[in-house]
Amino acid sequence: MDAPHPLPLANTRILAIEQMQAMPYATQLLAHLGAEVVKVEHPVHGESGRSAAPQILDDDGNRVGATYLRNNLGKSSIGLDLKNPEAIALIKRLVPHYDAVVENFKPGTMERLGLGYEVLSELHPPLVYASVSGFGSLLPTPYRDWPAYAAVAEAMGGLNAFRPEPGRKPIIGVAGALGDIGSGLFAAVGILAALNGARATGIGQRVDVAMMDAVIALIDMLPFHPSIGVTDNQLSAWPGICTSFAAKDGLFIMQVGREHQFERMAHALGKPEWLEDERFASREGWRDHLDEVIRPVLEAWASDKTKIEVCQLLADQGIVAGPIFDGDDIVNDPHVKSHDMVLSIERPDAETPLHVVGNPVKLSRSPAREVERWPRLGADTDAILKHDLGLSQEEHARLRDAGALR
Repeated sequence: MDAPHPLPLANTRILAIEQMQAMPYATQLLAHLGAEVVKVEHPVHGESGRSAAPQILDDDGNRVGATYLRNNLGKSSIGLDLKNPEAIALIKRLVPHYDAVVENFKPGTMERLGLGYEVLSELHPPLVYASVSGFGSLLPTPYRDWPAYAAVAEAMGGLNAFRPEPGRKPIIGVAGALGDIGSGLFAAVGILAALNGARATGIGQRVDVAMMDAVIALIDMLPFHPSIGVTDNQLSAWPGICTSFAAKDGLFIMQVGREHQFERMAHALGKPEWLEDERFASREGWRDHLDEVIRPVLEAWASDKTKIEVCQLLADQGIVAGPIFDGDDIVNDPHVKSHDMVLSIERPDAETPLHVVGNPVKLSRSPAREVERWPRLGADTDAILKHDLGLSQEEHARLRDAGALR
């Protein structure tokens, strides 16, 4: 058997001037793949995700928010006050030691701090400089100066208008912070592409992700369908079966969109006569007679079976189905356990562990990185500054006394 390979980003260093979720999610993905991610945080308060609710207590008795806990595993933390000119000077000295600088402040903030791309790329031409913001900073937009959280990006990206129901207000936050997660995914892709280019050419570049753009890309059907003449009403009235049904212990979904699938379903339910029934001669007929005919038969058949048993029986017949899981179902599911998709991390303030999401990217030759806890605020300041800059104890003490670092 071949010896395991190192993780593909093992020699990649990222200086992360990040906050909350969008960019921290991106850099955590890169950390899972081996990158060294060094977070720059305020030396007293930390980045804003530390104060997000709900919270737990860390080893020092400080409150740490859930947003921070979920998005900063395996990173280092250095405490620098970006309002202090000496801290800004330290960051500029650090930049040549890193492959990428990433940030997700409102456009213009980094430039006002003296840490914009033009300044830092002169110090280190191969630098990849990645930004996430509500509406981007590279291309023109009338919304450039609007503050934005995930919910705003989701609204303007069309998520809340997808498959509208008459008389019902849109559900806000329908899938958690999808605007943040989607932005982080695209940022990670862009960073990897730009790093590859920089290593080939010796010249870095900016990576810019607008959260609004990320949501539009994730739900690409919304702008596409009208261009081929599909209306919202037609989309909501999709022909076929794709909805939830009740089993003994909860709900499952089943999707039947093709004739051979309907045939298999009819046989599985002991209703071969449906294949000769004019009501079910078309996919529209399956939909129109779903609640009147199909649902009662299907749910009666499923009533003495668990949702897993139902879906296994349907899968055995080649019918697409899956149980609807809640949080406890996910944590205890054998697939989730074998894929290490929910990781248990000891918490300092309780006996029960934290459950955090693992890395969905599996590599055949590189073993998964052992998951480390979130960093304590400023815990790595001394080590990083000594390693990268050779900072003496005397200079470190002077900068600490000046309030530049922790």
